[in-house]
Amino acid sequence: MGVTRKYIFPSIRLVLWAVIAVALAKIAFAGTELTGTDDALVPTGAVVEPTVVVGTGTVTNAVAVPGAVVADPAVTVRATLAGTVEKVLATDGQAVDVGTPLLTIVHSEPREPLVTTDATTGEQTVTERSPKVTRETITAPAAGTLSMTTLKDQVVSVGDTVGGVSPGTLSVSGTLTAAQQYRLVGAPSEAQVTLAGGPAPFTCTGLRIGAAAAVDAAAASTDGATTEASTGTVRCAIPAGVVAFVGLGADVVITNGEAVDALVVPVTAVQGSVQTGNVWVLQADGTSVETAVGLGLTDGEQVQVTQGLTLGQEILAFIPVPGGATDVDCSDPAQYDPIVCGG
Repeated sequence: MGVTRKYIFPSIRLVLWAVIAVALAKIAFAGTELTGTDDALVPTGAVVEPTVVVGTGTVTNAVAVPGAVVADPAVTVRATLAGTVEKVLATDGQAVDVGTPLLTIVHSEPREPLVTTDATTGEQTVTERSPKVTRETITAPAAGTLSMTTLKDQVVSVGDTVGGVSPGTLSVSGTLTAAQQYRLVGAPSEAQVTLAGGPAPFTCTGLRIGAAAAVDAAAASTDGATTEASTGTVRCAIPAGVVAFVGLGADVVITNGEAVDALVVPVTAVQGSVQTGNVWVLQADGTSVETAVGLGLTDGEQVQVTQGLTLGQEILAFIPVPGGATDVDCSDPAQYDPIVCGG
């Protein structure tokens, strides 16, 4: 046992270390032999553009707009005569009706004196005349609560603001994007409104669409993310009897037409969204041809086609992208695409 430990085991360890050293040296200086195959990998996939078939359906052009309850602005009371306030006939905070007298303005205009000549003596007599006095009573232009800002003996000019009448009514107001404004051309005079946490949906009347207030361009971005800019506003009156409060959130749905059993295609397949557009009709050889079409109503997912297509035609589901796969220059390293160029 002593001989084994003293001579045999150390000899085996030396042999093993020698074998390992030789193997490492061979790998380091000679490398490994790799056998390649003559068969190069050839891409077999193909890019197939998705298509859709022109079908029929019902398109309801319902535009949903988030909004809020706002107080209707006060109606301005303006002076219609230049002069001095002679009497204030109503008090601040008073409830008034249309035509309620609010104040009286007096205007005094001097007149030229009368000059008479005695026919016998030729002596002239000058007679002073009293000034021409004009009075105007300013009345309330609307019913509501009066805000009187004018004092007695105050001098006013034509067009000056002498007060205001708050109607005490509420409306729902929201902002519109350009795309929504296109869909609301020729909009109706009413909309369906749902108040957050409020009563059942109701119809608001007097729908009006106007331009959006100008805002600073920097305000259009929040935390570096840009959103679609508002280009218009929508507003309609909350009917009497509906309980609402200023600042309450609201959802406004404006239905601007419905097309039943109309030819429809996805909006993704059409270049353009209002009146006219282009689609790409699939041909028998697999190519596609740009075709002009007439457009009608849209619900944001499908659009009505009024002319240019027939039922059952196959078109590209998406608008071809300029500079897409068919325009790749395989000789240009910056444009090289192995899927298109085959390697």
